Amino acid sequence: MLKSCFKKGVIEAGCDEAGRGCLSGPVFAAAVILPPNYKNKMLDDSKKLNEKKRLILRDEILKDAVAWHIASVSHSEIDEINILNASFLAMHRALDQLKIKPELLLIDGNRFKKYREIEHQCIVQGDGKYLSIAAASILAKTERDAFMENLSLDYPAYGWAVNKGYPTKRHREAIRRFGATPFHRMSFALLPQGEQLSLFE
Repeated sequence: MLKSCFKKGVIEAGCDEAGRGCLSGPVFAAAVILPPNYKNKMLDDSKKLNEKKRLILRDEILKDAVAWHIASVSHSEIDEINILNASFLAMHRALDQLKIKPELLLIDGNRFKKYREIEHQCIVQGDGKYLSIAAASILAKTERDAFMENLSLDYPAYGWAVNKGYPTKRHREAIRRFGATPFHRMSFALLPQGEQLSLFE
């Protein structure tokens, strides 16, 4: 089972994002504060769980968490400030809305932009080590998946209901054939270098 805390006696918020490597749509992030000594044997890195388990755990997290929030940064903002800064901004936006102020932030990954005066700890593959980061990864992932599934109703050719905007073969083929939609990240390499990109009509 994953660890319940990094430092005992401190209010910790786990933070993670979803959608960094996608070609389209926003990047989502979540911040989650779990009760002290929280236990959940099923809770794990969202990438290791199937969709059914993620949705079950999402409901449990929303019920059990002391505080949580999910935020996003749009594809156009990503193009303006780059995906790394957009990931940090999404986490900051989620933290802004927490109803309880954390004393320590547990960040999935190896880099973070300091949030106010709150201490933070970057943890590589933290979503597979700490319950609060795993909870944040599940909330961010399920929220983003739902957003892309809804968006796919207007752009069915791109397969977003299945690939969620990641660069699959079908997704790239649709970009090649139909062009980039208004929701694609134009700062990303949507097609291999040298191939002409058109806009969705």
